[in-house]
Amino acid sequence: MLLVFFLAAAGAFWFGLVPQRFSPFSPISLEKGRPFFVDPKLSSLRFDPDLCLAVLKEPHIDATPIPDRVSDNNCGWTNAVKFTQTGGAKIGVEPLTCEMAAALTLWVEHEVQPLAKEMFGQEVVRLGDMGTYDCRNIVGNPFWKGVRSQHASANAIDISGFTLADGRSISVLKDWKRKGPESEFLREAHRRACRYFRVALGPDFNAAHANHFHFDRGLMWSCK
Repeated sequence: MLLVFFLAAAGAFWFGLVPQRFSPFSPISLEKGRPFFVDPKLSSLRFDPDLCLAVLKEPHIDATPIPDRVSDNNCGWTNAVKFTQTGGAKIGVEPLTCEMAAALTLWVEHEVQPLAKEMFGQEVVRLGDMGTYDCRNIVGNPFWKGVRSQHASANAIDISGFTLADGRSISVLKDWKRKGPESEFLREAHRRACRYFRVALGPDFNAAHANHFHFDRGLMWSCK
């Protein structure tokens, strides 16, 4: 019985059901990458708009809260934001949950940008995206047929590529399977995303992801 209570309490903290003021973990910060206990710290943003405003700040991200929208068909969003830049890279996003926006910012600012500087000597100035919110079920996996996608709650984003400062484009579709620095960059960027997103899927997962990375912070864990 004690074990069940402990697991339930740990799960409540891990999935953001306990307010930050009662959490044993300090609040998430966008200042430094790879923080300890990053997953529960990101989860604490899920139902806390005030904490969201305190965390999602410039120059890291120009996030603006948007009104909640929840429908009776298991679609919609709560505690979501819109933004036009994150981690120094331009992108037009609306809506995306607060915890996903924080995870994306940590990944771009502390993983993607240092990797681009190391490999290409320049920053990423734009992220290519294929959308966030879509009221639909999971596609490309018959096992999950009939189950709502994390896109249906604006808790996912699809990234199609990157544009460097010199105008060079790096495409998931075109460069993932090629040999060379672009492919190496994509594969390492995808690998590093697994620190911040519970699900990070790419072209090696299935054909449905041949042209993008899918990132979400749902209930499942997968890095493929």
